[in-house]
Amino acid sequence: MVVLCLGLGYLSGDLSRNGDDSWFDSIEKPFFQPPDAVFGPVWTVLYICMGLAAGRILTSGVNDITKPMAFFFIQLALCFLWPILFFTLENPLLAFIEIILLWLMIYETVVSFKRIDKWAAYLLYPYLAWVSFAAILNGSIVWLNW
Repeated sequence: MVVLCLGLGYLSGDLSRNGDDSWFDSIEKPFFQPPDAVFGPVWTVLYICMGLAAGRILTSGVNDITKPMAFFFIQLALCFLWPILFFTLENPLLAFIEIILLWLMIYETVVSFKRIDKWAAYLLYPYLAWVSFAAILNGSIVWLNW
């Protein structure tokens, strides 16, 4: 699961890099925008935590993990999609709507994982916190560039 999460994260990042940062460089960003160098290491740790959390659920011995894993894969797909919406399509508003859905799916994943394995849920708390920050950042970019 860790390899899957890291792989999808890498692929999403690769698909969202179009070689031309002029659009992103030209938009107004909030004062709390972290330096670009922060994002890669943070996402690497988060993808590892996501994979470990999912692995704990898959190996928990619980018979019916269909719903928790469905939430997990939905949020993983939404996480994959966000940078494409924001950077490739250059659409912060659509990305903002999508990140709200992502946050809700992460929350549901945390809740459903916690019923099976509290440590699996705990591994997702930093992810939920980071996506909360990212949603505020994304919303601020929409607001500043409206």
